[in-house]
Amino acid sequence: RFNVAATLVKRIYFSFAGVGCNSVEKKIYVHLNYTVPCVRLLNATHQIGCQSHLSGNVGVLHVLESEENVDWVLRSGPNPPYLVILESPLFTRSIMMKLKNGSSRVAGVAVVAPSANPLEGVSPHTTCPNENTGVYTENYDPSLAHCNVTVWNPLGSGLSYEQFDFPIFSLKDDNDTQVIRQCYMDHNRAVNGSTPQYPLCAMQLYSHMSAVTDTATCMRRNDINFSISPEMVCDPLGDYNVWASTRPINNTAKGHKMWESVVIAAARLDSRSFFFEVAPGAESGVSGFVTLLAAAHALRNATQEAPPNRTILYTFFQGETFDYIGSSRMVYDMQNNNFAVDLDNVHSVLEIGQVGLRADSRLWLHSDPVSRKNDSVNAEVRKLIESLQTAAKGLNVSVNEPGFSQPLPPSSFQRFLRARPIPGVVIEDHQSAFTNRFYESMYDNAEYLNISYPPNLTPEEQLVFVTDTAKVLLLIANIHHVHVLLNQLYKAGGAESQLEGINADPQIVTRMLYGFLIRSNNSWFQQRIPPDFMSHLTDRPTNFYYLLANLTGSTANISQDNCQNQREDEKDKESKHMYSYVWVQGAAPPNSTKREGFCVRSTVRLSKALSPAFDLRDYTSKNYSTWTESRWKSIKGRIFLVASHDLEVYKVKKPKVHPKGTYHLQQKTLFTNCSKQLYCSPAFTSETNVVTL
Repeated sequence: RFNVAATLVKRIYFSFAGVGCNSVEKKIYVHLNYTVPCVRLLNATHQIGCQSHLSGNVGVLHVLESEENVDWVLRSGPNPPYLVILESPLFTRSIMMKLKNGSSRVAGVAVVAPSANPLEGVSPHTTCPNENTGVYTENYDPSLAHCNVTVWNPLGSGLSYEQFDFPIFSLKDDNDTQVIRQCYMDHNRAVNGSTPQYPLCAMQLYSHMSAVTDTATCMRRNDINFSISPEMVCDPLGDYNVWASTRPINNTAKGHKMWESVVIAAARLDSRSFFFEVAPGAESGVSGFVTLLAAAHALRNATQEAPPNRTILYTFFQGETFDYIGSSRMVYDMQNNNFAVDLDNVHSVLEIGQVGLRADSRLWLHSDPVSRKNDSVNAEVRKLIESLQTAAKGLNVSVNEPGFSQPLPPSSFQRFLRARPIPGVVIEDHQSAFTNRFYESMYDNAEYLNISYPPNLTPEEQLVFVTDTAKVLLLIANIHHVHVLLNQLYKAGGAESQLEGINADPQIVTRMLYGFLIRSNNSWFQQRIPPDFMSHLTDRPTNFYYLLANLTGSTANISQDNCQNQREDEKDKESKHMYSYVWVQGAAPPNSTKREGFCVRSTVRLSKALSPAFDLRDYTSKNYSTWTESRWKSIKGRIFLVASHDLEVYKVKKPKVHPKGTYHLQQKTLFTNCSKQLYCSPAFTSETNVVTL
């Protein structure tokens, strides 16, 4: 009974206290609305990324104006620790490593994201992406390993793979950053060499990470279950691969399919940057998968009317940035009879990589020089290359081999080659090093692909405006699907007549680019998802599964109930093994707000994109990705005025004890000279506090 009463009293007290505290807090702090953190990732050997202390990191604001000014932060500035504000041109490896090495005087860094891309190339990734998990190792032609022949990403600074002991946030260049700059100018900037006087403008950043050391450590801590609801400290990086086939494949019966021959047409879905979830990946990811989607859509009717000799498996991999999570998982599942087909069913691989930045209307066909030493593999690769070159004629695009022996660029195909020699080609817009100057950075965006619109267009008009970039990807999609038709569909003859009138749709391409890079919540995406997924379009593109289903599937004239139960009718028990069904909300007819939904039947499926290392509990694996992401509780930032450290130390007089158990505590006045806009923190006053026990 006592405990219940005490709890009730506490609740009443804190309810009233909260009213006063909230109003005071609003006067003390300005909360930042658009902050994006750098977070902590871990793998088999170490941790990378950033974090704050549990209670956040506090530092006096200092706007860094040049690299020469770093010395003031690290040595001569009188009021450390500092929270450094960087304009994006100063967010370089050189400056960041200096701040890292002087971290006792650095509380954190806030980078102001620019409104336009920089002129110089910037890539925080490594120079040799996925260096240790591709096919080129000490056991597979060591001379080609570690980018010894071609450094694919020469602009890579490796900054994304460093560990920082302080928080680093990206700030949107808007009203928040204007408030920060003004606060700095009013309170912190030295005038004529004088030392700024208190109160000073300060910032507090919260991004405490729960996981430490490496993946093995955090996964072990995940397994320590001392409570009913154990607290996890990290999660394996993972998602789902999305795939569809031109001919229905029984997805319930796993493993080898007799007489089935499969051509894998692949692209990757993921990208990353230094900051959490700010990874548009326009060139590194979007250009490739939009091209493949457009080709798949163009081939839909032809392959349904006349099924090809070989089944085309459109495959979109997740997690490829982090040591080929998606492709390594699919290969693992094929090897262990846990996928719809196995490796014996795979005839060849055609992968579309970075293709959005064609120089001089050229594309390059990359292949593996090691597996091509096998005569049969080499013969199939030659056929692939010649077919692609034939398909490109008349399309104003030249398609060539690099002209010298070099390994494959970073690509999902490498994980298939680790399992066995398979014929394959990777289509790229670069002959050797990447054309992409912003590989895996926040600047690999729509602006970089030159996706722009005439002024004064409404969002709906932009959605259907065919940009120059859409036209480029359209050509590549046409090359791809023509090649597939020539080689896989109509070998018995009549190919030319079947090819007539089959072209990728410019409206499909431009709408996908708009949806993935400009505005995800648009009318075209809305029509292609189930009603319950509308809220998901607010801050991210549509679920890729539904888009692929719409572009490769067909409308099924069945009820919503049967559709959602994966069947043609109440008696149907078999279709679910061969097809997937999804009810999408469709469009509203003119002069109506009620959408007319319909059922889409397709061969689209999901398969796990989770590294086999976590199934095997091999957290120090050298064969598979071991990347995990730390969990956190709070990501936020705020600014306020801070008083001198000397004034923050206050003396409490010896309390007077009264007969009824009442103590009087007297606190001294700490400061009075604070801004009207921002009150000082902590906000002590000279009044006497009375505490009744």
